[in-house]
Amino acid sequence: MNTARRIIRRSDSGSVEFPGFHPVLARVFRARQVSSAGELDHSLEHLLPPGGLLGIDGAAALLEKHLRNESRILIVADYDADGASACAVLMRALRAFGIQNVQYLVPNRFEYGYGLTPEIVALGAQREPALIVTVDNGISSIAGVRAARASGMEVLITDHHLPGETLPPADAIVNPNQPGDSFGSKAIAGVGVAFYVMLQLRARLRANGWFEERNLAEPNLARLLDLVALGTVADVVPLDRNNRILVAQGLMRLNTGSGCAGIRALLEVGGRWAGQLTAADLGFVVGPRLNAAGRLEDMSLGIECLLTDDETAAMEMARALDRLNRERRSIESAMQQQAIEAVETAHVNEQDVPSALCLFDETWHQGVIGLVASRLKERLQRPVIAFAPGPEPEELKGSARSVPELHIRDCLDTIATRHPGLLVKFGGHAMAAGLSLRRGDLERFRAAFAEEVENQRREDSVPGALFTDGELGMADFTLDLAQALRRAGPWGQGFPEPLFDGVFTVVAQRTVGERHLKFILRTEDDGRTLEAIAFNTGDRDPALMGTRVRAAYRLVVNEYRGTRSLQLVIEHFTAESAVEARITG
Repeated sequence: MNTARRIIRRSDSGSVEFPGFHPVLARVFRARQVSSAGELDHSLEHLLPPGGLLGIDGAAALLEKHLRNESRILIVADYDADGASACAVLMRALRAFGIQNVQYLVPNRFEYGYGLTPEIVALGAQREPALIVTVDNGISSIAGVRAARASGMEVLITDHHLPGETLPPADAIVNPNQPGDSFGSKAIAGVGVAFYVMLQLRARLRANGWFEERNLAEPNLARLLDLVALGTVADVVPLDRNNRILVAQGLMRLNTGSGCAGIRALLEVGGRWAGQLTAADLGFVVGPRLNAAGRLEDMSLGIECLLTDDETAAMEMARALDRLNRERRSIESAMQQQAIEAVETAHVNEQDVPSALCLFDETWHQGVIGLVASRLKERLQRPVIAFAPGPEPEELKGSARSVPELHIRDCLDTIATRHPGLLVKFGGHAMAAGLSLRRGDLERFRAAFAEEVENQRREDSVPGALFTDGELGMADFTLDLAQALRRAGPWGQGFPEPLFDGVFTVVAQRTVGERHLKFILRTEDDGRTLEAIAFNTGDRDPALMGTRVRAAYRLVVNEYRGTRSLQLVIEHFTAESAVEARITG
């Protein structure tokens, strides 16, 4: 099944001038509501100050107290790339501040589930910490915080997920989404929050003479920005200006050959090299390999990879993560095919696909359901929740992925309010969420989910719409423009990479790598031929020779054996006769 996409061109109605920029880039920036050329300056001096985060002064004071007391500190991390990179930021920063008595604990998702649960507190208590610091989790861990406090431990929560009605009784909380917080970037990832807490702690230690007392050189925390960039991109948070600065600065370090040994090793095993790295390389090369540890085994391997400064050890761990990622892809592929077959069995054509999908299979792997939901969401352009058996016999674990017009965490919150007791627990943000159900409640939840998605659909929403930056002129198909587009990033969630559309004639096509279609396309105006590729579309294998197609594409630099050439990466294509009526100018 391949869902047809309606192509909608973004509006370029702004009047902002971008002197010195290619006219196409100026159009792209206006369509993304960039208010001035200055907003494209990614210097660190434009980063939002830490003091704007509610609770950050208390967090820094709490940390300083435990540093001066030489207390044992335990970091409790999430088991995804954001949590792993946040954990590495805290471990590296605290050690640079002269504290060695800091350890981390990352829950095994198959035994303990997500967050600071009472079970994790009991496990962590065996290490006798005086302070627990959560990264990328904890804002919903009311029972876990109570258990820690009852055991005599203090708790600092650093998180970015949306809170519930009641906050946990922690000693300090730093979360830009908690009530009363006025921080200018609500989209900051968990690793970004952790980095900001370290900035504030450094400022406090500097003011209180810590570094002079300990005869320590004040650490340059900008050296951690490659980790911040990784977690920010991998967690697919919106790239508002502040996040773009964090990512751009991290990429700058990596592109000059700096950065932690683990990230550089993961890039190398993925065939990426310093000099031309983009945010997409972090999202599609490093992130999945790091996440594979948390999905199939234990994220400790991923965290250790980010913590080591030994190049040889980093490469060994990167190769181990690469092997896990290949195993993950094999499991995911089988599960995805099962899900697609289930959808196609129930729905004859794309018009019959419901506005939301809720799928479960007894054989599915709990660590991969998020990826299955993500792939199906991209394929069908519908919110998707995939369920697998949970650790308890009567429990189901679900992973949800959404489309831009539906805030999935708010959707689940409404369901929980309208159907008390239906959800055992849930959490997340706009585009992704996790949840738990009792097995016997699956059908009731499926109906409630479908109903709520329908309730929240805007009348003007266009399911499956593909937003483009319009057509390119014949003079725009150049390697120079493709390179300028790459340099103009970072691109990502909420600040999408430029996508164009146009009509071409297919001169030649062939399947490469079993699943990808490679084309030679001829332009309508001057008959020029262009190389193009459509990834993961080999199952369609349409006979398009001589056919006019409307394609939505990215203009990219193709690098092969040291040679750079222009290439179109096609995101969607349809025979022109089938889509003519769907184009909106």
